[in-house]
Amino acid sequence: MRRTDPEGRGPVRYGPPLPDQGLPVLPELRAELAAAADRADAALFGGGPALLDAARGYWTRRGLPTAADRVALAPGAPALLLALTGALGGDVLAPRPCAAWWAPQARLLGRSVFHVATPAECGGVPDPYALLETLRRVRAEGGDPRLLVLSVADDPTATVAPPELVHEAVEAAAGEGLHIVSDETWRDTLHRPHGTVLLSPAEMRPDDVTVLTDLAGAFLPQGWPAAVARFPAGEAGADLRSRVLDVLTAVGARVAEPVAAAAAHALEEPAAVTERLTAAAGLHARVAGAAHQVVTAAGAVARPPQAGRHLYVDLGPLRSTLAAHGVGDAQDLEDFLGARLGMPAPGGHRFGDDLAALRVRLDTGPLLGGTDEERTESLTSPEPLELPHVRGALTRLGSAFDDLRDDAR
Repeated sequence: MRRTDPEGRGPVRYGPPLPDQGLPVLPELRAELAAAADRADAALFGGGPALLDAARGYWTRRGLPTAADRVALAPGAPALLLALTGALGGDVLAPRPCAAWWAPQARLLGRSVFHVATPAECGGVPDPYALLETLRRVRAEGGDPRLLVLSVADDPTATVAPPELVHEAVEAAAGEGLHIVSDETWRDTLHRPHGTVLLSPAEMRPDDVTVLTDLAGAFLPQGWPAAVARFPAGEAGADLRSRVLDVLTAVGARVAEPVAAAAAHALEEPAAVTERLTAAAGLHARVAGAAHQVVTAAGAVARPPQAGRHLYVDLGPLRSTLAAHGVGDAQDLEDFLGARLGMPAPGGHRFGDDLAALRVRLDTGPLLGGTDEERTESLTSPEPLELPHVRGALTRLGSAFDDLRDDAR
């Protein structure tokens, strides 16, 4: 089966980063970081006792009982996935599209990455029948798939996989002997937390699943890289964690002590942190919903966003109009929309999607304002969509897409 090498288009092959929060840093987290700034000792590889205990409590509160010796900390989820891939060996399977940082980790180790189609209703989790067929073909051609990476709350599609689909996909993967890595970076950013059921694969197959959470998803600024992994219980989980720590140590992937202190405080979820998390998720939900209305009214296609700070837009219905502007593939579309919108619009090829497909991820952070004062006002306003800076940003977004719709007509 053909190896899915990255396309050589664009100034940077890998990326983009996670969608930014677009909000000022929470004062309580700034205080924690500052209080630890004078610590001269180096943080432990994999995290110190306070951080590991905080992560244990975080997952236990989410229905995943966890021992502190089954947790590891690293400077960002890519470092953890790199270590996991190195420890497990073999080739990697991932849904198409998938988070931009998944495939590069495997390719840096010389491993092949094979993408699997997702069902119509969501991204992040492969269609179970397509998964089994892909496994059959890869193995028939000499491949050695050992790892499936998936995401129940997804980047880039901003969807949440239905529990029944998660169950079928995880059972199919485990039945074929795959270890499953569940990227749950966005699980705490649900737009309707009381109306959306999120099922972690670790709840189903605790012995076959490692959970990753990049704290830049809900808790920390991107400039403070920190992520945690939850390993399976039992001897196999302990051995996997040890091998991951070996890799993290070998590459010097240690979190700075002030960032580790802020991460531990965030994972303990005091009132200020949970209030900010709830307010930020609600704000991005409203802005993402408004942006979804704008792009679909212009004739583009996008699944309604359910989590995160982004939406994934297919401009295929406007292909003929875009061709008149010199847009023939996702890289052209990224350049065209980025210039027209004045904000990043990474093409679907960054996420393992087909280069020929006209898809982009649009982030909602840039729509919240251009200054900390405007962003704070967006966060605290009861009607953020009525604020002049938010309304203006949505109007500019609408104008760009409306022009394409009018050209098509």
